[in-house]
Amino acid sequence: MMIEGLATQLAAPAAAATSFWGGFWGHLLLFIIIIFAFLILGVMAFIYIERRVLGRFQIRIGPNRAGPFGIFQPVADVLKILLKEDIVPNKADKILHILAPGIAFIPTLMIFAVVPFQNGAVLVDLNIGILYVTAISSISVIGLVMAGWSCDNKYSLIAAMRVIAQVVSYEIPMALAIIGVVLFTGSLSMVSIVEAQTVPYALLQPLGFGIFLVASLAEINRTPFDLLEAESEIVAGFNIEYSGIKFALFYLTEYSEVLGVSAIISTLFLGGWKGPFLPPVLWFLIKVLAVFLGIIWIRATIPRMRIDQVMGFAWKFLLPLAAINLVITGIQALYWPSLSLWILVPINVAIAAVLIFVWSRFFQLQGGHIEA
Repeated sequence: MMIEGLATQLAAPAAAATSFWGGFWGHLLLFIIIIFAFLILGVMAFIYIERRVLGRFQIRIGPNRAGPFGIFQPVADVLKILLKEDIVPNKADKILHILAPGIAFIPTLMIFAVVPFQNGAVLVDLNIGILYVTAISSISVIGLVMAGWSCDNKYSLIAAMRVIAQVVSYEIPMALAIIGVVLFTGSLSMVSIVEAQTVPYALLQPLGFGIFLVASLAEINRTPFDLLEAESEIVAGFNIEYSGIKFALFYLTEYSEVLGVSAIISTLFLGGWKGPFLPPVLWFLIKVLAVFLGIIWIRATIPRMRIDQVMGFAWKFLLPLAAINLVITGIQALYWPSLSLWILVPINVAIAAVLIFVWSRFFQLQGGHIEA
């Protein structure tokens, strides 16, 4: 009965929204192609954009040899890495060593099944869409842990343990930030969340937006939380023993996660496909690109934190603020449902500013050296 119910839930919205594509199977095939194309082209574009933008931040040129303005550099990098020798350590668990990159990548691909590009342009509109995203995204960690453990290398194992600690710590404030959006929307569906945003939730929920962004950066191993690749400590992290196409899959996973986070933030907090004059899909892509540029800006500005600072920041700063934000959001959703949302915007911005300032007085990252 559960399988039949899930099949009905998957098939009904797809057939209703895109019956002109030939029913459920035509819709499925079309959006699988769209998602693959969006992911591969998006990742290649993100790699090029990040290298060029970081070049500007760091007062250098960036890639400029392969093609005009270096636009074919990602293609050259892909060809180079695919031609490299695939090496497996002698004492490695060969089965897990081979399976780990795929287990890390496939959940990242599955996230895009519920991301709406515009109204009706979605593989499946699950009524638990954001819950599905949270659950599926956590599976990628299993692949990273398998990679670190299977290599028979102490440095990769240490990095894998950091994966577990970091992801578990930042999942909690990120989930609480999502609940704040759900309280205002009254739905877990990604499409319904976009449709309910008469005011972008980045303005209505500024504290929740900030918490979700920071926690997402920690989840996907981006600066300043990229301790899994702290070369001075653990020599490039869990993937130290990987090469060739398997290393390329981990690299693809990392940038796919950045693309996924940008798409989810655009959907939850920036109104998704909504916008004047331009086509809805174009608005969605513009917002995804804007979020990604913000992530690059953070990478170029903030230095890497220590592991003790990363863990302390999650439990002592983000978690209490996320809990307070959830309580305030619940009160507003319960007692002021008819109040204009634009009135709540300056109120919530002021509350966020005060909470961040006050809580930062209680918790500060300590500098200096760690004594043995």
